Order: sequence, then structure tokens, then C-alpha cells
Amino acid sequence: MSSPEPPSEPTGGVALVIGAGGGIGAALVRTLEASGRFDRVIGLGRTSDPPLDLREESSVAAAIAYAASAGDLRLVIHAAGVLHGPGMTPEKSLSRIDPAALAEAFAINATGPALVMKHALPRLPRKGRCVFAALSARVGSIGDNRLGGWYAYRASKAALNQLVRTAAIELARRNPEALCVALHPGTVATPLSEPFVGDDPRAQSPETAAGRLLAVLDALPAGANGGFFDAEGQTVPW
Repeated sequence: MSSPEPPSEPTGGVALVIGAGGGIGAALVRTLEASGRFDRVIGLGRTSDPPLDLREESSVAAAIAYAASAGDLRLVIHAAGVLHGPGMTPEKSLSRIDPAALAEAFAINATGPALVMKHALPRLPRKGRCVFAALSARVGSIGDNRLGGWYAYRASKAALNQLVRTAAIELARRNPEALCVALHPGTVATPLSEPFVGDDPRAQSPETAAGRLLAVLDALPAGANGGFFDAEGQTVPW
């Protein structure tokens, strides 16, 4: 007897990408549009119309309400994040921790996605397969941390993982077929990682990363709800 086909990524309705102005987010929008699997693909970010500012809950609520008004939200991918910026760089030691940089990392990498889940998950359909995925990072894994450093980024992504895991439990009570997961995209050549990638042969294009991430979501069974997966579909330790 042949094994059953794995569940497929939801089709029809609306696919929403948050952080569509970033490298991976923009590639996800292009890939989803090219797939033809959804009635509409919407990309939101700071410069979209309407804009979505992760620091302002009213902005998050309004932008997600706009997307939901276009049809059933069957796929929502949160692809926004921050690693470095003015006055903010990954710390190599405890002595480099800066309260402002730490607060900024948590605002964008943890609190922002939490607000997105607060307003997006209740709008997912109550029946049928639907997916929420947040791009996390392997460095946010506590169990896999063997190098240290990068305090703000590691801690904020670990917080994101816990938020996703907790929201997944609540979401399952509303729709047992729904998925809420965290994804590690791997090393991707984007402005976020550019200062740290260099000539790393593992660096992949945003288009390649987008295709791999969508393939992972496409194959996840219902039992994967609340999980943390890499771009090959393997479980990442918490």
C-alpha cells in the first residue's frame, strides 16, 4: 500500500507576507504570485499601502484587517526582523550589551510578531488547512547554542519561538487543521545578513530560500503545529 500524500499548502483565499520589503519577504511574494495557488497575494511592510509598522499595534491591526477583507487568510508568513542597524550590532560579549539595542531587537523580533499573531490568528478560517509561519533563526535555539554571543538577536528569536509555540496551542483549539510554526531559513544573501555572510558558500539567494521554505510548509502534517523547522523540514531544538 502506498503511503498517503502529505498535506499540501493551502490554496485559494489570501496569502499574506509581512516584511515584504525585505529580501526573503519580497522573494516570498514573487514566488507565491508565480505559483497561482492563491486568489490574491498581499505583501505588507513599512512602505506598503496600507503600511504595517510593527512598533504600532494600531498599524498592525489595520493592515491585517485590510488583508483579511480581501478573502480568507489561508497563509500568513511573518518575514520581518532586525539583526543590525544604526547603533546596533551583534554583541560578541556581555560587555557589549546595550539596553536600547536589546529593546529594539525585542520590539521587532518578538513583540512585533506577537502583535501580528494577536490580530492575524483569530482571522484564520475555523475550518480547513491554514498556516501561520514566522521566520525565526537557528541562533534562537537555546539547545543548539554552542558559540555564544549575539545576545539580543538570540534572545529575541528565542522569545519569538516561545510566542509561536504558545499561540499554536491556542490556535489548535479554534481550528485543529491550522498550523502555527517557526522556520529557520538558513543563510540567505540579504541586507540583513550581508555584513556577516561574506563569501559563505552556504549563502542562498532569496528566491531559493523562499522556494525551500514554501516547500517545507507544503509538506508539514497537522501534527507539526507549534514546531520549529529548518529549510529542509528538519526539527530544530528549542
